[in-house]
Amino acid sequence: MTTDKIKRRIVGKGRGAVFTPGDFLDLGSRAAIDQALSRLADQGVIRRLTRGIYDFPKQSPKLGVLSPDADAVARAIARKDRHVMQVSPARAANMLGLTAQVPAKAVYLTNGPSRTRQIGSQSIIMRNAVAKNLVGAGRPTGIVFQALRYLGKNGVDSVAIARIARALDADTRAALSAVARFLSANWVFCPDLFGAQA
Repeated sequence: MTTDKIKRRIVGKGRGAVFTPGDFLDLGSRAAIDQALSRLADQGVIRRLTRGIYDFPKQSPKLGVLSPDADAVARAIARKDRHVMQVSPARAANMLGLTAQVPAKAVYLTNGPSRTRQIGSQSIIMRNAVAKNLVGAGRPTGIVFQALRYLGKNGVDSVAIARIARALDADTRAALSAVARFLSANWVFCPDLFGAQA
């Protein structure tokens, strides 16, 4: 039965997973998937966040059902709309430990139209961006590029390079080296970012 198959997949992804009907098209027709998700939401297994976006919510013994992860919601929105999604420069810098400041707003760059989606108390802000700011979107390389944009050409020092380098695996380093030409010529990077593990 479609509902059982979808439920097993959702549970297998674990609490906090965010998904759309399109994520289950291999399990049945769109109509059957919509009905299954609606049934699971009515049963309290999943939560409908907004039209076409659901999650398998995390729960806390003290706080109850928790808010969804903004990054996971943004990725689901991008999949649903068939657009690419890139974290903002400030968010990327925070993810790589270059700043302890957590952005006050959940802002993401996209090749789609600019718009804001309200998910409970959270505002997911999607901003249209030029192609050069979407290089590596959805991949670790994109996070690095955005963090470097946040730092600016005068903020990329040896400390920042070392911190970024320690956060990268060999595959990401190789990918960065392959697409480094997309970066501004004004940014000069330490070879350690692309070389052996620091």
